[in-house]
Amino acid sequence: MTSIARARTPERETFLRDSFARVSTAPFAVLRPLRGTHELLVVRQEIAADVPARERLLNAALGAERFGKTSEVLRAGRLPARGLALSAMHNGELVGTVRLWRIDAGGKPALLLGPLAVADSHRSLGVGGVLMREAIARAGAQGHEAIILVGDAPYYERFGFCAALTAQLDMPGPVERARFLALELAPGAMAGAHGMIAATGAKAPRSRAKLAAARRQAA
Repeated sequence: MTSIARARTPERETFLRDSFARVSTAPFAVLRPLRGTHELLVVRQEIAADVPARERLLNAALGAERFGKTSEVLRAGRLPARGLALSAMHNGELVGTVRLWRIDAGGKPALLLGPLAVADSHRSLGVGGVLMREAIARAGAQGHEAIILVGDAPYYERFGFCAALTAQLDMPGPVERARFLALELAPGAMAGAHGMIAATGAKAPRSRAKLAAARRQAA
């Protein structure tokens, strides 16, 4: 991959200041450095204009099989939790996405995280880590107490996720237990959680649900 690092110059500093002025009015935008570069990554709430680019990114990163994942059963026909659908932008382009969804985790209110995806052009630049930390921080600030996901344990353990917290939980479909992970944002939030996970988020408007179904059929 070609390096995107650029030297600090007066012109570059002006560009960065102007960029901050533009994005600071976006919903809850934050700026973070891209690993090993002088470039800035903007993380903000997802907006409607992001949807086409998000779908292209997810298709490229995860393929059509993403619609067959067990987690999709909990997301289908639902809206993400308010304020917890995030887009990572670089130079005006969407390069990363993550969403969190309201669920009931065996009697405990929680969030389901996913999908998390990063554009091939921005792998190894820390985009996924920035999205994860920002998603966790925002979830905690909103008062959510636990997050559940299905993913590679070696990656997500660095953020505090572990399989022990989901030992008494089940997904509405096949799941690898070693990849079925949870994080407590409040101590003891998952204590006593037992049984099947169920979606509890707001239902998507009918037109949006139909569009999602059409995308799955076309994939």
